[in-house]
Amino acid sequence: MNKKILSIGIILTVALSSCSVTNDADTILFNGKIVTVDENFTIAQAVAINGERIETIGSDSEVLRLSGPNTSKIDLQGKTVLPGLIDAHLHPLDAAVSELHEEIPDVHTLRELLECIKKQTEEREKGEWIIHPMFFPTRLQEMRQPNLDELDLVAPDHPVFLNGSYGGMINSCALRKSGIDSYTKHPGILKDPETGEPNGIIRFSAFKLIEKTMPDRTISYEQELDALEKMIRRYNQVGITGITDGTQTTQAGVRKYLDLNSQNRLSIRVNLTVRTPDYESKDQFLNELTQWGFYSPFGDEWVKISQLKSSIDGGILTGTAYLRQPWGLKAKEIYGIDDPEYRGIVKVSKDELFGMASAANEMGWKMTAHVTGGGGVDLLLDAYEGADKESPIAKNRFSIIHGNFFTSEAIERCARMEVISDMQPAWFYKDADAMNYILGEERIKTFLPARSMIDGGMMLNGGSDHVVKFDSYSSRNPYNPFLGMWVLITRTTERGTVICADEAISREEALRIYTINNAYGTFDENIKGSIEPGKLADMIVISADYLSCPVDSIRTIQVEKTILGGLVVYSK
Repeated sequence: MNKKILSIGIILTVALSSCSVTNDADTILFNGKIVTVDENFTIAQAVAINGERIETIGSDSEVLRLSGPNTSKIDLQGKTVLPGLIDAHLHPLDAAVSELHEEIPDVHTLRELLECIKKQTEEREKGEWIIHPMFFPTRLQEMRQPNLDELDLVAPDHPVFLNGSYGGMINSCALRKSGIDSYTKHPGILKDPETGEPNGIIRFSAFKLIEKTMPDRTISYEQELDALEKMIRRYNQVGITGITDGTQTTQAGVRKYLDLNSQNRLSIRVNLTVRTPDYESKDQFLNELTQWGFYSPFGDEWVKISQLKSSIDGGILTGTAYLRQPWGLKAKEIYGIDDPEYRGIVKVSKDELFGMASAANEMGWKMTAHVTGGGGVDLLLDAYEGADKESPIAKNRFSIIHGNFFTSEAIERCARMEVISDMQPAWFYKDADAMNYILGEERIKTFLPARSMIDGGMMLNGGSDHVVKFDSYSSRNPYNPFLGMWVLITRTTERGTVICADEAISREEALRIYTINNAYGTFDENIKGSIEPGKLADMIVISADYLSCPVDSIRTIQVEKTILGGLVVYSK
């Protein structure tokens, strides 16, 4: 035989052999129910993974043809597979270190709270701070703040701070230690209208007065990194494969994720949020955005900067959210608010918001904002509409974080401009009873009206706003996505109340919110959010059939495997 022909034959044989190896899937999951969440909500039996990507989906016989001698085959034994779940808004950097020193008590009644504080006084030296880093009185069964006398009775010699993020409560010892008395003039220090003495209720703007006297619990960078890695692993355990860190991230925060990734310790895909520059003028704002040297979205499939964030008002649980109408009579009972015309706080003006939105849109940035009251929603939409008239904002996927209160008019405006609602179903679970009591039956109809929002053409994203505690159910706020989906499907609160049942949505719609919708919110719908050929192999195996199990079983679904980029990062 001609040597040249023989040589060519050998080359062809090697080439064909190489092709056959390449065509073998690395991993095949079969004999299951693969819920793809593609456009048609296709259900398949099996899925093949090659490298970090999904190769194909289909029946067992179709997909198993791709197996070879080195293919890892996982028999699902009828179990359900979902796309990896995504949390659109949470605070992992804070959550990761929140219980490093001690467990944060999970109290549900005023008595439990006071007993917990009393016990801590017995374990600490006099004068040592007792701090609850995320306390909301409306989540107690009594739905009220402890008063100054009650706190002083259980902790006469220990400063106490119940931190509600945008407001809080301190006792007399904390007032003395911080140098606050009847002569202190500060809008964040609330006083008894009869005596003029501080009543212990404080607003966020006054936190600096007390924080300067608190202990500094610094830890090393490596400890922070280890804590963040462990927190992310907890997210993996409940099926989360992607997050958006809603904190206005600093360079140090970005570095932590990048360092974990470079050390192969990052088991989640991260989108980051950066703070809007201080607004002095549009030119100054544009100049600062330009000087950053990066744009939105900026990064890769693991760590990416995706949005600019401003902050408009306070919070619904401290009476500082900016509402459309005054808070009403119950606000005095719950929050100590005397002004009958009080609507909440506003941190930025309409003109400043418009300038930010216009500049962000011009530079191709996605803009979002923390806003918790309906008045804040309308204010933000006014700014977005101004920017939209200059150039459509839909291309940059502007959004509203929290929002909470959406009227039919607000829904129509959002749908028209394609503004995304970044909602927190766990807030409804925890807080709808309190909002119903404080605001009344008419206004509660606008509290996270998911059915009306979807029917009105809005895109919904789902997040938890998790910020403290480690457990997925008892955290403030709970970050278990199946609890969030169950709330959207049932409209049931922690107290067992069903509120506005007609605003419930289907299982399919709830799952889309935590998968493909959240991927769309970060410009990632082409690489994740559904189980489709060519996308990243991010998926989870769960303990029950999400689509057909009893509805109340959804909230307790367990994750048996979490797969990220084709690799198992958690296995029960």
